[in-house]
Amino acid sequence: MAMDQHEIERLIRDAIPDARVEIRDLAGDGDHYAAIVVSESFRGKTRVAQHKLVYDALKGRMGGELHALALQTAAPDA
Repeated sequence: MAMDQHEIERLIRDAIPDARVEIRDLAGDGDHYAAIVVSESFRGKTRVAQHKLVYDALKGRMGGELHALALQTAAPDA
């Protein structure tokens, strides 16, 4: 079952309230998305740690309901 991009955004915002989140459906199939997530909580964290925060926010849906997510994360520009 595919996952709605609004649900992805909601899960991320629930876990990372200050996040600026942009989601794009890459293939139009509800299975392949790209996300840009910008949050102050990423500052000082490695890219791997930033991505883990986002994946944790998705509560185990990666690889199941959500097949693929091309993820870009960053702290806001100072």
